[in-house]
Amino acid sequence: MMGRTIFIDPGRCIGCQACVSACRECDSHRGKSMIHLDYPDEGHTVASLPTVCMHCEDPVAPCAEVCPADAILVTADGVVQQADTTRCIGCANCVNACPFGVPKIDLQAKLQMKCNLCYDRTAYGLAPMCATVCPTGALFYGTVEELQAERPGVQVADSFTFGDVVVKTGVAMVVPADKVQWPVPGGLPIVQINGADVT
Repeated sequence: MMGRTIFIDPGRCIGCQACVSACRECDSHRGKSMIHLDYPDEGHTVASLPTVCMHCEDPVAPCAEVCPADAILVTADGVVQQADTTRCIGCANCVNACPFGVPKIDLQAKLQMKCNLCYDRTAYGLAPMCATVCPTGALFYGTVEELQAERPGVQVADSFTFGDVVVKTGVAMVVPADKVQWPVPGGLPIVQINGADVT
């Protein structure tokens, strides 16, 4: 059973970008946001989706596995760190290996940038910055039990398929119980927004 982590609830995201602003305030990324807000059907719907590192567990962090400089470390509790600035060579192998499209390369600095679950906070029991400011709870930090007590009837998905490969993650997606398929196809959640299914 997963411990305290981020649960992404796409049906609650209103695209306010509070999470992006809060992430930018973190000292460890020097004013850059490690969270991305994606618009899956821009121009046709206002649906938005916060994208954070999913902290892949099995296979363990594809981004770290392909790093030729061994710059991306995974902590004992499963948090995939952003690249060590003294080791990263900016090759973008991690960008290409991530099935969720999370790592970005800062071309000017020639460094990989990605969410590290605010490890400077979560290692001490504090919630990540993005989850503390989300006004709708689209980013929830806690345990599965806490989430389900607050939101009865939801299920969480932490296994996603990409072709024939199943990726198990340390961060989970909230999926309405009547819409769930296991594992979630393509890494995209199955959600309902304004009464219409959005995949």
